[in-house]
This record gives sequence, structure tokens and C-alpha cells, in this order.
Amino acid sequence: MSNPGEADLTPISSARQLADWFAAGSKPRAAWRIGTEHEKFGFRRSDLSPPAYEPGGIRAILEGLQGKGWEPILDDGKVIGLKRDGASVSLEPGGQFELSGAPVSDLHATRVELAEHFRELHEVAGPMGIGFAPLGFHPLAAREAMPWMPKSRYAIMRAYMPRVGRMGLDMMLRTCTVQVNLDFGDEADMVEKLRVSLALQPVATALFANSPFAEGRPNGYRTLRGKVWTETDPDRTGIPAVVFEEGFGFERFADWILDVPMYFVMRDGKFIDAAGASFRAFLRSGLNSLPGERATMGDFADHVTTVFTDVRLKRFLEMRGADAGNAAMLLALPAFWVGLLYEDSAQKAAAALIRGWSVAEMRGLREAVPQQGLAAPFRGGTARELAREAVAIAADGLRARGLGEEAYLAPLEEIVASGKTQADRWLQRLETGWGGDVRRVLGEAEV
Repeated sequence: MSNPGEADLTPISSARQLADWFAAGSKPRAAWRIGTEHEKFGFRRSDLSPPAYEPGGIRAILEGLQGKGWEPILDDGKVIGLKRDGASVSLEPGGQFELSGAPVSDLHATRVELAEHFRELHEVAGPMGIGFAPLGFHPLAAREAMPWMPKSRYAIMRAYMPRVGRMGLDMMLRTCTVQVNLDFGDEADMVEKLRVSLALQPVATALFANSPFAEGRPNGYRTLRGKVWTETDPDRTGIPAVVFEEGFGFERFADWILDVPMYFVMRDGKFIDAAGASFRAFLRSGLNSLPGERATMGDFADHVTTVFTDVRLKRFLEMRGADAGNAAMLLALPAFWVGLLYEDSAQKAAAALIRGWSVAEMRGLREAVPQQGLAAPFRGGTARELAREAVAIAADGLRARGLGEEAYLAPLEEIVASGKTQADRWLQRLETGWGGDVRRVLGEAEV
């Protein structure tokens, strides 16, 4: 989302502008980059509680990191993020700490970036008695026990979410993900990449399942985070059918996104509540909450960031289906998608794998995976069998890149071979190593 003062104030005069905004993300292969993002839960080692913004909590960590060359991002005078050399640190609503990595050319650079981030975080947060654990859903805290961060737009979302979904506030406060942002060459390449990644996103959700606990006990899911996203907001989540329609491209996606309800508009560095309003109506006749104002390209760019489909198209593609996990899994996620989508023969093999799948079948798999994980049924087989094929294709794609990046798929190859995800291993630890005490997971998951 644009930070205050960074918005494009160009008025929108035609639908073509919106399609061209997406098209401007097209890049030659030599310019393709990898941008990895991940979130993690902070916890106080003394009592395992989530740290509040202040005192002695998230704000102090952000201020401590400024001493390492990070510049602050402010919201109403409070530091709510950091930026440095193309990377940023930001806060999710419940204080989940997010690193949005700089665009890099290979996965080895991603590994170095992650290691540096964890080192800096330990140096600042460690003396404060705060640790961080990347898990898909908070294993201990009730929704009411989670703090709220002082970001203005979260107040708007907090009021709107309960109107459209049973678990939207859980999504905001109690989930963590790992994502990768990848480039496309042109419109045709975008379409194929988007279709492949949307179809295979439930497979990734199963592979990265890492949220079997909630409020101190097993929750009945391999990935409760995956379940949460099915009950957040049907207008802006899931697998949009339009992507698989004949003639889909930048213009069709831009037209579809106009009917996704808005959250807000920013003016003069302030968020104006527009929750539930139509962007299409904003273009035609303005907003009741913003009389006399015309929609700008900056407004549209902000609106795009509020679309939470399983893969989000911006000026790049954002893979959104995975639970956060340990350091090896944080690297395995970009490795999986780079292997599938950054080498031509691998991308074609992945497209062949999903050929003929209906949107109803994809959505059915997406619904089954949160509870059943790799055992979820699909076309007479299981998600595990699809995962085995997809991981093998990704390995071939990484080998073809010739950079030795295929080593980062090792955790996924082990999961496919054993059938045991991170979630399955945590459940086993609960029975055999923790004496039924779920609280142990935060210490063992700490990065």
C-alpha cells in the first residue's frame, strides 16, 4: 500500500489506464526478481504473551532497529514500519512482525537476507525478553488477548470485517504467512503464471500447513490459517473464476477488481473510511465519504492491495497460500514457486499438470486442505500426489537455472516422502515430547 505522500494523483479517465497499470509490471526475463515476505508472532519469554505496541514492546523493537540503518515509516506520528535498501519491516494488526524483502536475483540472496534479519531482530528484541515464532495461527492467545497496532487503516478494517465474514478478525490478529512476489514477461506470461499458481495454491497450502493449535489445544486442522481464509470475506478472497475465462488478461482483471468492495481512500496522509463502497461507483459518481473528489491512480493502487485472492496480481504476482514456518520452510516457499514459474519448461509442465481442472475442483481442494492436509482428495488421488509432482517439476526448474537453488526444496521433498507436514510433526511432539503442553511450541518454533 502507498505510504502517505507517495500516491499517484493522476485522475482516472478510462478503464484502459487501469489495465495499463498492471501491464506496466511486465519485465524482460533478465529483470525478473524474487521478493520474499514472511510474518512471525512475537512473544514474551517470561509468560509467552504477545507484546503490545508499547511500553517495552513492538515500538521499542522498531526504534531499536533504526540504529541499524532502518528509516522509520510513521502513521500519525507513531513508527509503524521501517525501510532500507528496497526492503521493509511492517506490522500486521496483532503485532505480527513482517519482513518484506528487497527484490533479489536468486534464492541464495534471500537466505542471506533472512539470516541478517533474524540476527538484527535477536540483537534488539533478545535483551527485551521477546522472541519470535513463525507459525500459521497463534497457538495460545484468544482473539481478545491480541494487541492492536496503531495503524489507521486497521481501525477501518476492524469495524468492517465482522460484517462480511466470521473469521476476518482472526485473519488480521492471529495468522502469519510466508509469500513470494514474482515477475511476469508480458500479458500471456502473466495469464499462464496466474492460472498455474492459483490452481496449485491449495497444494502449497497443504505442503506448508503449520497451524494445528489454537488457544492452547489442537484445533482439528492442519492449517487453521487456511480455514480462516475461507471465512474472511468472499468478495475479495479465494480463486476468482474470471482468471480461467476465455480472453482473460489485464483488462478483464481490472474490470473484476472494480467490483471488489473498498476499504478506504487516502487524502492528505489520512485514511477516509469507504468500507463496502464500490470502486466502480467511485469512478462514476464519487463517494459519499469524499464529496467532490475524483478517483486517482493512487486510489486504484491502494485498492489493489486490499484484494486478498490466493494469488494477488499487482505489478507482479504474489503467492499467498502458505503458513509461515521455520527458517528452512521460509526459503522453501520461494524455491517452490521460482522453480515452477521462472524456467520455461517447468512452467509448461506445471501448466500441463493443471490442464482440464475446473474452478469447482480447485475450490473443492482448497476447502478440503485445511482440515485434511496432504490427504485431501482430488480426482481419485490426493493432494500429496499432486505435491509430489509439483515439487519434482520445481526441482527440475531450479536445476535448469544452474545456481544450486534446488537444495532449498529439501524440506518439501522430505514432507512429500513422509507425508508429514510441519503441523503433523507438532501434533506428534505434543503427544511424545511435551506432555500435552501446547505452550512448548513457541520456544521450539522460535527463529
